[in-house]
Amino acid sequence: MAKVLTSSKSANKPSTVRKIQEALIEEISTGELAPGQHLDENGLAMRFGVSRTPVREALSRLAAQGVLVQKDRRGIFVAEYSLEELGQIFEAMHEIEAACARIVAQRLNLLARSEIEAAQAECLRTAEEGDRKGYLLANEAFHQAIYRATGNPYIAAIASEFRRRTGPFRAKKFESHEDLIASAQSHQVLLNDIFSEDSATASKGMRSHMAESFIQALKMN
Repeated sequence: MAKVLTSSKSANKPSTVRKIQEALIEEISTGELAPGQHLDENGLAMRFGVSRTPVREALSRLAAQGVLVQKDRRGIFVAEYSLEELGQIFEAMHEIEAACARIVAQRLNLLARSEIEAAQAECLRTAEEGDRKGYLLANEAFHQAIYRATGNPYIAAIASEFRRRTGPFRAKKFESHEDLIASAQSHQVLLNDIFSEDSATASKGMRSHMAESFIQALKMN
C-alpha cells in the first residue's frame, strides 16, 4: 500500500496559522492591541519567525470574523466602532449571554459545573494578585466555560464571536486592583443565579451582569 507523504511545511501550516490567530485574539482581548491599531504583516512575520503567508491567512480569518478590518490599500487594523455601533453590538451580546445562562441553568451537569467553578477560582486568584492580563484571560475562560455548558456549539460559537469583537473595549474597564476584585465578586453573584437551576433567575442575573459591563465599557470608550 502506497504511503501518503505530507510535507512538513503543509502539515505545519494550519497549526502555525492557528497559533498566530490565537495570539492576536489574546492580545486584542486583553487590550494589548487597541481598536484602530494597524497590524504590519512584515513585523508579525518576523515576530513569529514565519513567512508572510501564514500571517496573511491568520489576518484574513480574523477579518472574516469582524475582529480586524481591511482598509483598502492602507492595510489591516483592529476593528473600531462608533458608540452607536458598540451599543448595538453589546445589545446583541447581552441577549446571547442571557440565553446561554438560561440554557445552562436547565442543563448544567457536574462536569460543566466543575469547569465553571475552576474558571471562577482562577478569576479570584488573578484578581487578588492584581494580575490584570491574567484576570482578563481568566475572565474569558470563565465565560467560555458557561458557553460550553450550554451543550450547544452553535450558540457557543456566536457568543464567542461577540466576545472577540468587544474584547479591547471591555478590557479598558479594568484599570485598578479594585476593578478586578469587583468583577470577580460579581461572577459569584452570577453563578449563584445560574446554579439555582431557575432559568428565569439565571437569565436575569446574566442581564444584570452584562448591563454593568456595558455601562463601564461605554464610559471608558
